[in-house]
Amino acid sequence: MDGPSPNAGAVGAEWYEVRRNWEAHRGEIIQEALVGIYVNGRELATIMCTPQEQVALALGFLKNEGRIEGLREVVVAHLSQDGCCVDVWLTHSIAPPKRVILTTGCGGGVTFDDPRDALAPLTHRLRLEPGRLVDLLGRLHFPGSLHGRTRGVHAAGLSDGETLLARVEDVGRHNTIDKLVGRCLLDDISTQGRILLATGRVSSEMLRKAALMGCPIVASRNSPTSMSIAMAAAWNITLVGYVRRESMRVYTHPERLGFVGEPTSVSIEARRDA
Repeated sequence: MDGPSPNAGAVGAEWYEVRRNWEAHRGEIIQEALVGIYVNGRELATIMCTPQEQVALALGFLKNEGRIEGLREVVVAHLSQDGCCVDVWLTHSIAPPKRVILTTGCGGGVTFDDPRDALAPLTHRLRLEPGRLVDLLGRLHFPGSLHGRTRGVHAAGLSDGETLLARVEDVGRHNTIDKLVGRCLLDDISTQGRILLATGRVSSEMLRKAALMGCPIVASRNSPTSMSIAMAAAWNITLVGYVRRESMRVYTHPERLGFVGEPTSVSIEARRDA
């Protein structure tokens, strides 16, 4: 199977910066492209994304949409030379989607299932100090990353509470979750009982993917939506937003982060210990 393309994802650009004077600059900007996912010779979906780790994106998308459970079902996953098509051949056929749901946010997200469909609540007993989320989210962007080179990109990561087990980037925040799942498949990393870290807004389809991954804690630097909060409350997921060095908002099941009392689904400010 094709591995990641570490040099892809950014293209050269020129611009003028206006401060006290006009200055000409040259550098990199985030790349956005259409990538088609073909399964058993038939097109399943076309996704706007950053053309990096396209095979991981395709495999993660298939797993998150319930088309595969693991790599044992994948005969081959091949990225075309121009990077715009991923051909996946499976050991079995798949039914075409009954409907397509366009999801919120950048990158042209798509899902085949209603994000509100019921799932069983998670039972993992993961516990974490709130300050660890600040440290872990800070590791998503690093020198030499796409964000470090271009800025205009989202990131997602998987952690066990101590280290980052996997990390990916994409122009679409929901694409990062699919890429993360695909990378974990390729590297044989279990997502069960882990922490899902994200830089973008947490919407309903992202929360559903987190539940399918078995992640009892979801933390982001940005905000959740009303539907994602309701889903997290129902599925026993600790949903954290606006993670900053001095504060964060814990919307559901705060007991995993040390809150003592009756858990609620109301926003609770959690201050980081000095």
